[in-house]
Order: sequence, then structure tokens, then C-alpha cells
Amino acid sequence: MDWYLEALKKYAVFEGRARRKEYWFFILFNVLISMALGFVDRFIGNVNPETGIGVLSGIYTLGVMIPGIAVSVRRLHDTGRSGWWLLITFLPIIGAIIFFYFMVLDSDTESNEYGPSPKSNEV
Repeated sequence: MDWYLEALKKYAVFEGRARRKEYWFFILFNVLISMALGFVDRFIGNVNPETGIGVLSGIYTLGVMIPGIAVSVRRLHDTGRSGWWLLITFLPIIGAIIFFYFMVLDSDTESNEYGPSPKSNEV
């Protein structure tokens, strides 16, 4: 939960680097919270039949959109890539595969143009 909160504290910080742990815990908690809110939306009947999106889950999605983009950019920085690589997700199928590959790569162990390795800060 600390990694999720850490990503939210850096709400719109697009500079620096994010470890795999920070990125994947952010994704994990987003999925869990979205599923819970989706369940609540369906239970209380707040789901729009045309879109299939409920009020609570829609508000949550909008609220974590910027932190999600920011942590993705920082994760790309951690692998030595520019944040502009995030745009590859607009390519159908192959873009998602390449982006997923970048997200599971290990960090650059040395400092790069985006800052020092976040792993070097651990004790």
C-alpha cells in the first residue's frame, strides 16, 4: 500500500525514476480498487447501461489518470527511455506488448539522464 500512496503523493511528477515495485503495486491497487468500486456501482445501480461505467468507478478513474501516466513515465525513465515512449500504447496490440515489455525490464543500475537509480537509495 505504501508504494501506491507514494505514487499518489507524486501526483503529477513526471521527472525522476520509478522502480518496478512502485509501478506494479500502483497497478495492482488500481485494479483492486476499480473492481471494488465497480461492484459497489452495480450493487447500488449507478451503472450507465450504454457505457457500462458507474459513477464511483468513473470518478476514481479520472482521479488516478494523471498519477498513472506520471508513474508510467517515471518507470520508462528508470529503463533509460523517454516518457514519449508511452505513446506507443496507441498502436493496437503490438504497442501494448512493447509497453508491457518496457514495464517489466529491470532498472538501469547506474545513474542515467533522468536521475540516480532508485535502488541505490535502499538500505
